[in-house]
Amino acid sequence: MNLPKYVLVLLVVMMLIFLNPLSTMNFVASVSSEIDEYYPEEREALLKLRDSLSSNSDLHGNWTGPPCINNSSRWAGIACSNWHIVHIVLQGIQLAGSLPPCAFLHNITFLSKLSLRNNTLSGPVPNLTNLVYLEYVVLSYNRFWGSIPLEYIELPNLRVLELQSNYLDGHIPPFDQPNLRAFNVSYNHLEGPIPQTAVLQKFPKSSYDHNSNLCGSPLETSCPPPPPVVVAPSPSPLSPNIIPPKKKNNLQEWSFALIVAAAALVLFLVIFVSLSYSRKVHRKQAAKEEQQTGDGTSGWAQTKMPHLESLGDPENRVELDFFDKEMPAAFDLDDLLRASAQVLGKGKLGTTYKVTLESGPVVVVKRVKNMNELSKKEFTQQMQLLGNMRHENLVQILSFYYSKEEKLVISKFESSGTLFELLHENRGVGRVPLDWATRLSIIKDIAKGLTFLHQSLPSHKVPHANLKSSNVLVIQRNSQTYHLKLTDFGFLPLVPSRKYNEDLAIGKSPEFAQGKKLSQKSDVYCFGIILLEVITGRIPGEISPGNDETMDDLSDWVRMVVNNDWSTDILDVEILAAKEDHDEMLKLTKIALDCTDLTPEKRPKMIQVLTRIEEID
Repeated sequence: MNLPKYVLVLLVVMMLIFLNPLSTMNFVASVSSEIDEYYPEEREALLKLRDSLSSNSDLHGNWTGPPCINNSSRWAGIACSNWHIVHIVLQGIQLAGSLPPCAFLHNITFLSKLSLRNNTLSGPVPNLTNLVYLEYVVLSYNRFWGSIPLEYIELPNLRVLELQSNYLDGHIPPFDQPNLRAFNVSYNHLEGPIPQTAVLQKFPKSSYDHNSNLCGSPLETSCPPPPPVVVAPSPSPLSPNIIPPKKKNNLQEWSFALIVAAAALVLFLVIFVSLSYSRKVHRKQAAKEEQQTGDGTSGWAQTKMPHLESLGDPENRVELDFFDKEMPAAFDLDDLLRASAQVLGKGKLGTTYKVTLESGPVVVVKRVKNMNELSKKEFTQQMQLLGNMRHENLVQILSFYYSKEEKLVISKFESSGTLFELLHENRGVGRVPLDWATRLSIIKDIAKGLTFLHQSLPSHKVPHANLKSSNVLVIQRNSQTYHLKLTDFGFLPLVPSRKYNEDLAIGKSPEFAQGKKLSQKSDVYCFGIILLEVITGRIPGEISPGNDETMDDLSDWVRMVVNNDWSTDILDVEILAAKEDHDEMLKLTKIALDCTDLTPEKRPKMIQVLTRIEEID
């Protein structure tokens, strides 16, 4: 006799109940649990994710069985609540490849957190349609390309959206969710104006930086005016029974064409005359400069370094006196004024130019500002003190110029960029990763230079005072060998007041914010921030990745993370895979946190810091 399967199952259950009721209850509960222990459509979505990516983490070996058991999960990176998947957090595990196509996550309806940061994922960012419970979307430090989906503005509970350091393009959607409190799209290829929504306007400039075609507030780049709207003239109402003569239409078309041609001809003639006149004036000016005798001030001011004010009367000028007595004076002030100049950067202390002399040498000229109240004696004494210092990790000051209106500092040019550019620019495809050995060598160079400053300028309350990664020059010797030199040091005695001190790097120190006395320990704090920048690969002042709160200070975020069992989450993705060096990285992190202690007295001296760094080897 052939019985249906459900009848056989029913008979087995009845027999078990009769033989052992208690065991049968456990069996039934177990069967029921197996039936309800997960939602198959949610598991299927995760399996699609697993099968489309490669990783140094064994997801294929770990993501087996049911993803959720009540409120917990055995699957790496997965968190559950009431049998539902609520978190997918796969950070810094070298995930590679593209996410599954379409809205593969749409069945994980209770998902509240998605974090895939610090991997090498490519392709479009995931479609998050209908995930109404989603609060945290962290996709930063990957290789995602394409536009930000407009559907993201329809996520009602979105609190954190981090998309920085990818290859996204297109426009920023008009996010206006009231709960959105952390937002970052920096280091992409976005374009157009930043939407003027109340939510997007509250985030700092660092949330939008390094998108070359992005404009509008809070960036300092203004947007070009929209093109004028050309409204075609309305045709005259015509009676349906009246058809204009064809000949008249032809006449109107010819008249319009003649007008356009005449206008174009007039415009061409105006441009031609203007160019001819400009060339004539330029030739006269060039001839005048070639024949000019005396100081040559006019040539530099008008054609070499824009907006340079008068350099003073000739009798008050100081001839260039080179600090290196063994170096012959290869140029004088007149040579400097006639040379071509290229702006290298504009900082809080002034504008820096790369100046190529007619005789061939290249020097760096810094036009310092906010120092017009200084006497010639004050400025000269400080420049002589700094110019006579020699160290392999300090930029060599060659000479200086003083007048009432202008003060110039002339130094040797030998840089191929800054540490800021080396750490943060050109991230992504094609970049050569900066390995740990190179980073440690860089840190040692900076520590040596700063220690020398502290030992050589004991009378200065803060010997450097403007130490930051953009003031550390990089000289590249080969693909992975760099030599570092500090610049912009020793200017604090020349800065007139506390108002201008806040523009320097020491303005970020806790003691400055509290109005307390500054000391050499303020330099130590700035050095600690650079250490963290090198270790984490992050820019100080950015919104902390993957964190619920905004932390302006990089040391705050690192301190919070390392207090949780020295997590390697802080490490730059470029060095995360070098597990054999993690111990050294964490030792250096401890030094950095000591340097950035809120209490200056608890920070070590620079000579102690240098000793500890050298012991890491």
